[in-house]
Amino acid sequence: MADTAPAPAAPAAPSATPGASPPQAAPATRRRVLGLIGLAVLLAGAGWAAWHWLEGRHNETTDNAYVQGNVVQITPQVAGTVVAILADETDPVTAGAPLVRLDAADAQVALARAEAQLAQTVRGLRGTYANSATLAAQIGQREAELARTASELARAQADVARRAPLVASGAVGQEEFAHAQAQLAAARSSQAAAQAALATAREALAAQQTQTEGVALAQQPAVAEAAARVREAYLALRRSTLPAPLAGVVAKRQVQIGQRVAAGTPLMTVVALDQLWVDANFKEPQLARLRIGQRATLTADVYGRQVQYTGRVAGLGAGTGAAFALLPAQNATGNWIKVVQRVPVRITLDAAELARHPLRLGLSMLVSVDVSDPAGATLATAARSVPVAQTAVFDVLTAAADAEVARIIAAHGGPAARAAGPARR
Repeated sequence: MADTAPAPAAPAAPSATPGASPPQAAPATRRRVLGLIGLAVLLAGAGWAAWHWLEGRHNETTDNAYVQGNVVQITPQVAGTVVAILADETDPVTAGAPLVRLDAADAQVALARAEAQLAQTVRGLRGTYANSATLAAQIGQREAELARTASELARAQADVARRAPLVASGAVGQEEFAHAQAQLAAARSSQAAAQAALATAREALAAQQTQTEGVALAQQPAVAEAAARVREAYLALRRSTLPAPLAGVVAKRQVQIGQRVAAGTPLMTVVALDQLWVDANFKEPQLARLRIGQRATLTADVYGRQVQYTGRVAGLGAGTGAAFALLPAQNATGNWIKVVQRVPVRITLDAAELARHPLRLGLSMLVSVDVSDPAGATLATAARSVPVAQTAVFDVLTAAADAEVARIIAAHGGPAARAAGPARR
């Protein structure tokens, strides 16, 4: 039986996987994705270049910027014991509002003593002025006496002149003539005495007028000295209550009730939150185009970018922060590594925006300055014409002290003192 060979098996057909792409599709997809990425990068680069050309190159930006302001220390001008604390941290205060009160018993005693001394001085000098009027009246009396003696002298001279020719003829006796001559001598003596008395009265008035003539009672040196002591004691009494020099918010209270404080001891601070500014620390390469007066846009971390502040460059610092550091760098010793320095630039803020969105000292700010306008100066050339800060709170104390002095002088100096007005300082 013939052997039959088995028929060769037919090649297996490749199995088809549903949804599989042909091998050629993978490189094309990668090329398409890379092309889209490249296009996106090109568009982003073009957008950034356009932004930089139109706006970015005209701005200098820094996030090394912080809110600054006037931190007013409240310190006593006189020593004393704290008996009342009238404001605490976070309390808003107005200008002139009392903050701390010291024990004023000693100051009241000193003021009473000074007022008594002033009253005594005024009354003593009031007698001096009264003596001047008395001496003036005495001069009038002496002048009248001199006129009377002159009249008597003339009458006596006439009597002697009439009798002298009659003595030789015997019409007038020798005794009568001698009597007339005696009366003439007495009249001459009376006139000499009246003249001496008048001269004495005038000299006394002149001596008295050296102390009173042309000088009101309130302007007398003794009165001025006593008045100065009253002012000193009055100010010491009023200074036992410490007022707020300006409106703001109390911060960093250190004083405690019953504490014995000396003059100049820091008790608390008042911060004027409506008078804040920003110190932006720009790097050295950023300073070339910064000018005074350029417009700045600021954002605070506390509010985020939804709140923007507008400001102006008020001035550039006179040196870097390292130059004014407590321990300045000593770059001339040892190894040296260059560190880019920063210069503080002061940015003023808009008061209305600051009122709508209050800031606090030390808050971080992002500052962008528009440097497209190079017309401003890098250094201020004009001297300041108005004070940086001022207060009129303490002027009230001086005016009140003057009023107290004027009251005492008027009460003890009589009508003339009241008409003269307050003493000059």
